[in-house]
Amino acid sequence: MKAFRNIEDLKVYTLLCDLHLSVCDIAKTWPKVERFELTSQVLRSSNSSPAQLAEKNDDRHIKNKIEGVNRARGEAAESIHHLRIALRKTYITPELFNDFKEKYQECIRMLNGLEKNLEQNLPASEQKWTLKEPQSAYFADQPGGYPDL
Repeated sequence: MKAFRNIEDLKVYTLLCDLHLSVCDIAKTWPKVERFELTSQVLRSSNSSPAQLAEKNDDRHIKNKIEGVNRARGEAAESIHHLRIALRKTYITPELFNDFKEKYQECIRMLNGLEKNLEQNLPASEQKWTLKEPQSAYFADQPGGYPDL
């Protein structure tokens, strides 16, 4: 097992980067009047999600890594919001919005799994995610963060 994990080893990071590039492709087709409004907002939030993970990945403190995961999750949710507004303004189709929404929600589930995994390194009194059922059953349908090494 590697003692250090590169950010590129984190599947959710790669997926969020891919989503950002896809958002860039569609946002550049939006009206110029949105350049400093909706386009700017969605580009910043979609890029901030993987950037938050990258920033905190090298941190030595688990609580700071968890903070990065929380921020990444918030930015992913914000990106869904901006895309929903683009849908309502008819800049994107319902099918495209649903595709982005599903992919961002998958990333949010993965970030939840990553946070739960990171919290196992904290004392029980500091853990936010409490599991009542056996852990293996709880994680059965949840995608994890890092790949098995």
